[in-house]
Order: sequence, then C-alpha cells, then structure tokens
Amino acid sequence: MSEDCIFCQIIAGEIPSNTVAETDEAYAFLDVNPLARGHTLVVPKDHHERVGDMPADTAGELFELVNEITPAVEQAVDAPASTVAFNNGEDAGQEVPHVHCHIVPRFAEDGGKPIHSLFTGADLSDDEMAEIADAVRDEQ
Repeated sequence: MSEDCIFCQIIAGEIPSNTVAETDEAYAFLDVNPLARGHTLVVPKDHHERVGDMPADTAGELFELVNEITPAVEQAVDAPASTVAFNNGEDAGQEVPHVHCHIVPRFAEDGGKPIHSLFTGADLSDDEMAEIADAVRDEQ
C-alpha cells in the first residue's frame, strides 16, 4: 500500500467508495468522476503503478474481474456496449499512479468515438513494422 495513493486508501476503507466487486487480488468501484453512468474502475489491491509492474497472477486476477463485471456493468445501466481501457503511464493520460482499468458504458448517442480517434496514426512501412515486432520480442 502506498499511503499517498487514493486508490490504496479506497481499498483500505479509509475513503468511502461504491464498491461493486472484490477478489483476493482486485477491487472494483464506481468512478467518482464518471464519464458515463456506471463508469467503473478495477484496480489491483497491491500498489502497482503500471501494467507491467504487476506480477502475472495479479494481472490475471485483475483481468478475470474485468471480464466478470463488464457485462454486469453494461446490464446494470442498460448499455449496449462499453469501452474497456488502461491508461498506462502519465504520457498516456494516467492520472492516478496505480494501475486501473476503466469500464465505461457506451451508448449510441453518447458522442464517444473509438480509441483510434485519439491518434492521428503512424504511417509505417512493412520493414518498420517487422523491426518493431522484432524489438518487442527481444524485450520479453
């Protein structure tokens, strides 16, 4: 636990939350600044700042909870769809340095766009794509 982390304080019960689910490794609660009705955050109970910082078993249990509650969130607010996303690092828009997955219910009339609308795109050659794939494999 990080004493100055708001999510750690929520998990510890020091800050109230609208909890929707909990496992040994993960905790899910409604976002206090929702982007839509039912906007839910799923976080690991242990403090990890970025996705790659989590042990594999924690990441697995976190995603199991995301998988379990995403349809429940959609059904609870009668949403036909949802956007499920992680902002991984400050440059990606992560505002709280504790891993968290957003489950944002989506509706046809919400004006939201797909994730591809966030970026202008990268025009890469086949050689550049192959080079990047090689580099990712080498880093594992």
